[in-house]
Amino acid sequence: MKVMHRFISTLARGMALLGGTVLAALVIMTCLSILGRQANTLMHMDLVQSLAPGFAEWALGTGLGPIFGDYEITEMGMAFALFCFLPLCQLTVGHARVDVFTSFLSARSNRILRFLTEIALAVALVLIAWRLQVATEARMSTGQTTYLLEWPVWWAYAASSVAAWAGVVVAVYMVWVRTVEVARGQDIIGDGGEAEH
Repeated sequence: MKVMHRFISTLARGMALLGGTVLAALVIMTCLSILGRQANTLMHMDLVQSLAPGFAEWALGTGLGPIFGDYEITEMGMAFALFCFLPLCQLTVGHARVDVFTSFLSARSNRILRFLTEIALAVALVLIAWRLQVATEARMSTGQTTYLLEWPVWWAYAASSVAAWAGVVVAVYMVWVRTVEVARGQDIIGDGGEAEH
């Protein structure tokens, strides 16, 4: 079980790191795009045009402005990043929950409730991953592209689908862990998210 948990933990953390890298790149790109847009506006101002027309013309000639297609890149990247964080969230029991009522239940009842919750989450993730895969195939067959960059839309769907299937692997593992917890009558992961081997 320790080897399996190590593999699942590595998968979940690796996906989260990948998603974090994409998210950081999107933040940097967005900041650069905003700065470029503001600088472009500045170079078009009457004051700058009258004081330094040569510099303004040169700066605008370099392509100073927002990053072309920044909204499309952000849209595609954010979807992928979101699905990259799901496996770690699943493994560490990071989903939002309300434990006002469950705090009064017995340990066994809480284990059964966690087991049922993990089944529901696994089913939801399988459904999401499956539909993303279907959508990927549909977008590939239609040849649909983004409006500005003309990138194939299926790229974003395929990347998100791979991340969603990684989430399914973690979700199925968590169902198995919760099954063992109920059968043994002891917590392995519990509510804390780290295995107590």
